[in-house]
Formats: sequence, structure tokens, C-alpha cells
Amino acid sequence: MVDVFDDLAAEYRQFDAMLASLNPEQWARPSGAEGWSVSDVVLHLAQTEEVIVDPSIGEGTAFLSPDAEKTVDGVADAMVAAERGAPPAGLLARWRKAAHATPEILRAHPPGTRLSWVRTSLSPRTLATTRLAEHWAHAQDIAVPLGVPYPDTARIRHVAWLAHRTLPYAFALDGLPDVPVYCDLAAPDGTRWTFGDPAAPTRITGPAADFCRVGARRLAPEETALAAEGPHAADALRVVRNYAA
Repeated sequence: MVDVFDDLAAEYRQFDAMLASLNPEQWARPSGAEGWSVSDVVLHLAQTEEVIVDPSIGEGTAFLSPDAEKTVDGVADAMVAAERGAPPAGLLARWRKAAHATPEILRAHPPGTRLSWVRTSLSPRTLATTRLAEHWAHAQDIAVPLGVPYPDTARIRHVAWLAHRTLPYAFALDGLPDVPVYCDLAAPDGTRWTFGDPAAPTRITGPAADFCRVGARRLAPEETALAAEGPHAADALRVVRNYAA
């Protein structure tokens, strides 16, 4: 795969260009994230990026214990509610300050570093992948309702990889056993991306863009061109996610 830190920086540039094109009225409109305006989405992303540039992230301890009753969404909602109301220009500047520093900060961590994140600790490369996935997903929350362009790129390979890589976590959340799943996906340019063991009896095929949107819970499996075959394929598409619960 292409260097994830370079791709993260490129994703931030694309996201930045979209935000810079919006007028104040658009910032105030509802986003695709339930209960949040476009401003709220950007505030959430600024808040989470600021965690990454804080030196305490190097402690490597989870912010939420695995058995904590709070959900990640609940914590995010509370954080946004506490700071809601800043003007768009200030929000954009705040997000830019943290986000554009993130790729190089993550790249600079020495090999073997574990960084604090949500319910676990992550390597810098994996955290970069999750940040790319989250910004890509929230870009959909802004672009789709507003009708502004945000084209998919080859960078969504990282999002697809993350969704496949975390299938064991997704199965466990649903109380299901971990089973091998093979994905054969079509990239935006038509090339093929494969993940997993080709001999696995459970297979998912179709557009990578659809697979990523199902993992981000922005599309239901039945709304896509994905095909699921094998004994656990329907369950895999139902539970797949590329973010923490």
C-alpha cells in the first residue's frame, strides 16, 4: 500500500478544499451525522485531531476501558455539545491547525510506539488509517446532504483494509465467532483490491466504495452492488465497521 501518512495528508487537503468552498449558511445546515450540523462535524474532527497532537497520546492507554458503559458516539456527542456554537472561520482554522500537523506527528513516532486511542492502543500507522477513514466518512456526511463533490480516490483502499482487518472486532461486538472472510473489491479506477484468504468460504465482492460506505454505516448492504456468498457473508456485511463502538 502507498504510505498511509502521505495519503492521510492528501485526504486532509481534499477535505480542506471542500470546507473552504462552503458558505456560512452551508456550515449551519444539517449533516448526514444524526443530530449534528456541518459545523458540529468539523468541531468533532478538530477535537479528535487535537488529541493526536497532545503529547499524552504517547502513554498508550485507552481513553475508555473495554467494559465502559459509555459509547464512543456518546462521548463524541458530549464533547461537541460542550463547545458547540463557534463561527465557521474559527472552526476551520482550529481543525486546520491540528489536522495538517497530524501526518508528520504520527510519522515521527519511533517503531513500536503504542498510542492512546478510544478503547485500545494503536500503532501510529493504524491510527493514521483510522483518521483517514473517519475524515472520509464524515466527508460523506457533509458532501452528500449539501450536494458538493467529494470524489472517491485510491486512498479508500485504507478504509477498505481497515473494515476487513477489524472484522473480528465487529463479529465479537455482535456476539458472533470470528470467521475468515475474503473480499474481492473493485477500486474507483477499476483495479482489483483483495483482502483475506481466497480459500475462505465466505466472500464479499463488488465496488470498494460500497464496501467502505457499509463499513462506515453510510449505506445499508441492500442499497449497494455488493455480493455476499458463503455461510457467514450476510453476517459479515451486517456487522462490518471501520470505526470503534
